Amino acid sequence: MSFIEDLWSMLCLEGFRTKLRTFSDSIFSSVSESMSSASCRDGELENCRDESTALVLKLVAIASILIAGVVGIAIPLVGRNRRFLRTDGNVFVAAKAFAAGVILATGFVHMLSGGSEALSDPCLPEYPWSKFPFSGFFAMVASLVTLFVDFVGTQYYERKQRVIEEKIRVGSEDPRLESGIVTGLDGNGGKVFGEEEGGGIHIVGMHAHAAHHRHSHPHGQDACDGYVSDHGHGHGNGHGHGHGHSHGFDDDEEDGGVRHVVVSQVLELGIVSHSVIIGLSLGVSQSPCTIRPLIAALSFHQFFEGFALGGCISQAQFKNLSATVMACFFALTTPAGIAVGIGIASFYNPYSVGALVTEGILDSMSAGILVYMALVDLIAADFLSKRMSCNFRLQVVSYFTLFLGAGLMSSLAIWA
Repeated sequence: MSFIEDLWSMLCLEGFRTKLRTFSDSIFSSVSESMSSASCRDGELENCRDESTALVLKLVAIASILIAGVVGIAIPLVGRNRRFLRTDGNVFVAAKAFAAGVILATGFVHMLSGGSEALSDPCLPEYPWSKFPFSGFFAMVASLVTLFVDFVGTQYYERKQRVIEEKIRVGSEDPRLESGIVTGLDGNGGKVFGEEEGGGIHIVGMHAHAAHHRHSHPHGQDACDGYVSDHGHGHGNGHGHGHGHSHGFDDDEEDGGVRHVVVSQVLELGIVSHSVIIGLSLGVSQSPCTIRPLIAALSFHQFFEGFALGGCISQAQFKNLSATVMACFFALTTPAGIAVGIGIASFYNPYSVGALVTEGILDSMSAGILVYMALVDLIAADFLSKRMSCNFRLQVVSYFTLFLGAGLMSSLAIWA
């Protein structure tokens, strides 16, 4: 009897060990399969592979994208003092609509689809990546977070300026306020209130000027009539900020000064977040067939993203140093990403689980940020303004350029 019990216990123990070994082998096999890219893309990695040609094309891409970014963001910053490119001119509004279309298409057509493709890649384990639409979820979360940051940032800047506005309202009987400036308030050696380095007028001065005159502004059709008739006489030379223009229209711009500060910073955050991934993806690629179309597409994309960002920076009226830092940060991000990609191309595997998940999440979140910024802070802000509603010709041109920018950027998805 004892022999049978001993034999039974040995059989049971051996069975348990067998099951444990089988289970551990299964887990190890599953993890190895998910972490290895050998079974996923080895064949694709060899297609059109030419490392020397790819390196030359990457250097060309760095130069082309850098030049496109610098020129794009410099046009509104340098041209804000030129009549043709002033941020309150119709040409700038139409060009900004084109750039907004480019950013909108970048978010929907390029970034969101890229994130979805990365997070549904066969190299990823089936669970959880194929069980839930993570790309849309991360895009939604990023949009909601951007809304929150947008709101909090606006409240912060408005609260920061409210104290100074109250000081100006206290002295509103001073006839000098008629021009929207007050001297000697900040003890800075005679510099007028609100004046920035380089001669720009700070948003606080304009905001207070708007508050001082808000009671006399026309509304509705009268505001449009006043805008059309008064702008026909021009602004003249010098300061030109008296009553020779329609306040019913300019209040929208003056009250939006704080919004432009927040919009420019959040927009740059969204652009930079996806520029890193774009540059890194191009830098690690060893396929000239992939890199060639990306050079033209990314240069086009970088130019108009820079134009939109430069316009927001110009409207926010940052100091020259702050505007230069923001412009350089934008222009250098994608080329820096390409350079990093070149450095790690020898050992970086773009089809590993970590790379695919990181790329998919960042692409999806960038899509959410760009779509929010394009629709809310660029398109809606301009297309629902009095400037647009009072100028039918500007409406037609702006809608045309908006759809043209979105269509052209979307069509680039055929090649890149």
